Amino acid sequence: MQELLAEAPSTYHHSIVVGNLVESAAEAVGVNPLLARVSAYYHDIGKIKMPEYFIENQTGDVSRHESIAPRMSALVLISHVKEGVELAKAHNLPSVLIDIIREHHGTSIQRYFYQKAKEEYENDNTSPPVLEEDFRYPGPKPKTRVAALVHMADAVEAASRTLTDPTPEKISTLIDRIVNNRLIDGQLDECELTLKDIREIKTHFIFILRSIYHKRITYPGFEIEDEDTDKKPAAVSKTGQKTPGDNGQ
Repeated sequence: MQELLAEAPSTYHHSIVVGNLVESAAEAVGVNPLLARVSAYYHDIGKIKMPEYFIENQTGDVSRHESIAPRMSALVLISHVKEGVELAKAHNLPSVLIDIIREHHGTSIQRYFYQKAKEEYENDNTSPPVLEEDFRYPGPKPKTRVAALVHMADAVEAASRTLTDPTPEKISTLIDRIVNNRLIDGQLDECELTLKDIREIKTHFIFILRSIYHKRITYPGFEIEDEDTDKKPAAVSKTGQKTPGDNGQ
C-alpha cells in the first residue's frame, strides 16, 4: 500500500474510496466488511507498473494514450489486472485477494478505446476490423459477492469523478446506469447476488457518494479567483516567517 501511495497516489485514493463503498454495503449482502474493504485496497495494485497510463495519475495536459493506437491503449489498461495478480503473488497475499484482483473487471469492455478504434476504422478502413473481444478484459467474471461488490464500486467511484456538478440526483442516476449496465452485460451472472442485494448495494453506494460530494459553504476571505491561480504561493522559511519575495514581490 505504501508503494501504491508513492507510485500511483490517485489510484491509492480511489482504492480507499472504493473500500468505503464496499464496506458500507457488505453486511447488507452477507459479506464480511473487513474482507470487502481490504479487497478494495488491493484491487488496483497492478497500476503501480505503469501509473501514468491511467487517467487518475496523469499530471500533464497531454495523455500518454494520444501517441499510441486504441488497441495498444486497451492492452496497457487491461494488463494492470495481470500485473496486480503477479504483484499479489510476489507479496504472498491470500488467494482470496488474488482472485478478487483477477476478477474485479470481469469481462467488461474498455468502451472508450473500443469506440475510438471504431471511429478510426470508419475513417480509414485499411486497418484490421475492430472486434469487441479485443477490448474486453479476459475475466473471469466475479465469482463471489465480495468480488462483485468491488467490481461495481470500482466502476461507480471512477465514473463519479466525471460529474461536473455531482448533485444527489445525478449521483443516483449514475449509479443506477452503471450497475444496470453491468447486469445487462452479464458481469454479475456468476456471483449469487439477488436483485434485492443489488438494490441494497445501490442504496449504500448512493449514501456514501452523496456524503463525499455534499455541498460546502464558501469561507469568507478564501474565495479563489481565476487571476489568483497565476500567483506563486508565498515562500515560508523553516522558522515560519515569510521570506523575501512573498506575495509576488
